[in-house]
Amino acid sequence: MIKDSIFLRACKGLETERTPVWIMRQAGRYLPEYRAIREKTDFLTLCKTPELASEVTVQPIDIVGVDAAILFSDILVIPEAMGMKLEVLESKGPVFDSPLRSLEAIRSLNIEGVTERLGYVMKAIEATKQKLDGRVPLIGFSGAPWTLATYMVEGKGSKSHDIIKSFIYTEPAAAHELLQLLADSVVDYLNAKIKAGCDAVQIFDTWAGILSPWDLEEFALKYIRYICDRLETNGAPVIV
Repeated sequence: MIKDSIFLRACKGLETERTPVWIMRQAGRYLPEYRAIREKTDFLTLCKTPELASEVTVQPIDIVGVDAAILFSDILVIPEAMGMKLEVLESKGPVFDSPLRSLEAIRSLNIEGVTERLGYVMKAIEATKQKLDGRVPLIGFSGAPWTLATYMVEGKGSKSHDIIKSFIYTEPAAAHELLQLLADSVVDYLNAKIKAGCDAVQIFDTWAGILSPWDLEEFALKYIRYICDRLETNGAPVIV
């Protein structure tokens, strides 16, 4: 684990000579080198192939010169590892063919051994650390429980999020059961990423902004706090 860098110092609130820079979507279509790889493989295969995932993770470091690398992956690998069939369509984005709409469906998820089934992510971390060779820190990430749940219940991306909003009001107990099992999985997943070599971790709650202040606390923030309280960081910053 890297103990000092301009990025890590900024994360810890220490003085830096300039503002460190990294880009949330570092590996992407703006890079011809990334597009060349994507022409040969689909998105999920790229995520699940450690050598390829590590290669596209390091591209922005070699080409752009940013101050931190962020592991190439996707937040929805967690629900897929729980048994939900995931497709990433070029025109529609991520799609689950059987969204969760009941407590019975939630309890059918395979929540044992999720991190073990995500071993390809840990292998990608190890390969990336070798390629980086201490030049910059590596950030690992996870979706927050609320954002993961929105995709799992909606079944795909949504502009209105009517289904998940209805679900938390009509089935609040089921919603909390889903959010809790996701929180536990995120704890295990991020701890495994830190152990594999990530120098910092980030929790993305992309869809927290659709919630009212009360619902934000009830269905999102308290689960993020739960996760942060249980991370074995070994000094790695946690970005929320």
